[in-house]
Amino acid sequence: MDIKTASALRRLRLVSAPEAISFLILLVCSVLKRTTDFNAVPVMGAVHGVLFILYVIFWADAWNRAKWSFGTAALYFVLSILPTGGFFAERRLKREAEDAVIASRARKEGVVNA
Repeated sequence: MDIKTASALRRLRLVSAPEAISFLILLVCSVLKRTTDFNAVPVMGAVHGVLFILYVIFWADAWNRAKWSFGTAALYFVLSILPTGGFFAERRLKREAEDAVIASRARKEGVVNA
């Protein structure tokens, strides 16, 4: 894995958890708006919107650089629209990055021919 691919995956990973948190907070704000006089939906909607747009941009870049299959790319996109999916995406991307580092070191040391 080259440095640009690793960077793209890292950016996606770093935005996935905050995007998921903002989604959950937005859901709570929506409930509070309807049950109380507290209305933070416009603010949280904007925060979540920015984070979601960043997620989609970073997702498209990672898909392009990592050469994911359509199924893998679709999985990461679906995880972005589920309330807690960003946490699962972050964990899976972290595992993928660690596996790539291990494979890279193994190739460098001549352990495998991958």
